[in-house]
Amino acid sequence: MTNPRGLRLACVTAVLAVAAVVSPAAQRSAPGSSAPGQPAMAPLPILADVRIDQKLDSPVPLDLTFVDEAGKNVTLSQYFGARPAVLALVYYECPMLCTQVLNGLFSSLEPLKLDAGRDFDIIVVSFDPGETPAMARAKKASYLKHYQRPTGDAGIHFLTGRQAEIDRLADAVGFRYAYDEAIDQYAHPAAVTVLTPKGHVSKYLYGVEFAPMDFRFAMVSAGEGQIGTLVDQALLYCFHYDPATGKYSVAIMTFVRLGGALTLLGLMAFLVVHLRRDRRQNSAVASTATGTR
Repeated sequence: MTNPRGLRLACVTAVLAVAAVVSPAAQRSAPGSSAPGQPAMAPLPILADVRIDQKLDSPVPLDLTFVDEAGKNVTLSQYFGARPAVLALVYYECPMLCTQVLNGLFSSLEPLKLDAGRDFDIIVVSFDPGETPAMARAKKASYLKHYQRPTGDAGIHFLTGRQAEIDRLADAVGFRYAYDEAIDQYAHPAAVTVLTPKGHVSKYLYGVEFAPMDFRFAMVSAGEGQIGTLVDQALLYCFHYDPATGKYSVAIMTFVRLGGALTLLGLMAFLVVHLRRDRRQNSAVASTATGTR
């Protein structure tokens, strides 16, 4: 016999993966009822409150107190000051979407030379106040098995907290989620937030898979010149961050400007060489004429 609760949960999870990259305006304007004649893929009513309200450059309250995976009280300020961080708001008992977001996040780190704990931090916070440090510890251990970097343990943090602190953090980064009592699950967007060393929102990366290049550029950009190579810094001028998609794309106008600058430099170099050659020829002609006399 089919389990109605399981079917509904699967539908909610599948739709949320798409909802993470749909504009908030589209979500609000789409029909929310299930009346006859409505599109089969019309968003569920609960999704009206699920979105990312982008708050670029807004500060995160670093005085917020949470509990880490070891059961110790910590403040967010402990994780900022020296390097950027990526914040993932999830809940540990999520049956599908949260795990996919974390899987995508850690998969994007594997090919990178940047290391968690040395170049950046990963801060995972449960927005379910009922979850415990033991759950956070088990979740962290499962990802450390795959992310085997020497600094990984010191740079990856799985936290739990009280509702008041969770609400302030979620509001600071514009993370909107909702609780569905009928299935005892949360509906939430699929995204992570990249923060500067000072704790300001730098970028959002959407979806359940993150291109390593996008993640690297986001970290280098948020690092404010403190991490990455000179090549990374130069490439940031050639790639454009699109807030709507949370991805980087080649900035065509940048290449056009660079091409124009190179063309101008080439013309100037040609003129300098040409003028020098003319001067040498004129000087040689003048010397020959003087010698003939």
